[in-house]
Amino acid sequence: MVTLVLPRMLDLGRSARRAASVLERNAAALKSAYWVVLASGLLEPLLYLFSIGVGVGRLIGDITLPGSGVVVEYAAFVAPAMLAASAMTGALSETTFNFFAKMKFVKLYDGILATPVRPTELALGELGWAMARGSVYSAAFLVVMVVMGLTTPLRAVLAFPAAVLVGFAFGGLGMALSTYMRSWQDFDLMGSAQFAVFLFSGTFVPAQDYPPVLRWLVEVTPLYRSVDLIRTIAVDTVGWVQVLDVGYLLGVTALGLAIAGRRVGRLLCR
Repeated sequence: MVTLVLPRMLDLGRSARRAASVLERNAAALKSAYWVVLASGLLEPLLYLFSIGVGVGRLIGDITLPGSGVVVEYAAFVAPAMLAASAMTGALSETTFNFFAKMKFVKLYDGILATPVRPTELALGELGWAMARGSVYSAAFLVVMVVMGLTTPLRAVLAFPAAVLVGFAFGGLGMALSTYMRSWQDFDLMGSAQFAVFLFSGTFVPAQDYPPVLRWLVEVTPLYRSVDLIRTIAVDTVGWVQVLDVGYLLGVTALGLAIAGRRVGRLLCR
């Protein structure tokens, strides 16, 4: 038994170290201008929160959450969705534009894969780096929510791992999509799809208010499942549906990593 399990454990340990080396390389390559990019990614969801959640919220008033019937102010309804969108944006920014540039133009991954690092380990390391950025966004946004009284400190602590999971899901999805991109123009299509999902994922109105066909289409999107998970933790009562949300996001993460690792190997290891 030991002779079967021990080699696998050692191999997993070596794979983890190789993936961590990719993350360490990205951290070592940081430039001062990167922090401006990081701040701009956090600013966008905050502007949405203050303009729509607080500004428009004064006109709308309170809103009843579907299912539980809990009544919350409109800003408290919108804020968890902005948190999910912030985690999505941070993860996608690193795993689409930056990932594509490193693979197609900088040719960074050609050199990395000449070392013992495998394609799947490369994808895992890049995903870990993307999550470092997404986690900063999520933590800062949760602090703002607590300061504004839109959630409690305990709920914010519980919502943080959920936001990290959202980042993992969209990070894996972003890397998988990037391997199919042919040029920078393809990212225009992805940006349009991302914005449409942002608007129609129960972000500003409950999905139950949409026509039935559109409602079911909305509820199968990754961002809706992310919004539902974080909103429930932040302001509602957690139930069995959130187990479905977690399973869905874990599945998206695993699928994205599997596709990205295979595609990177196929594109670069010829």
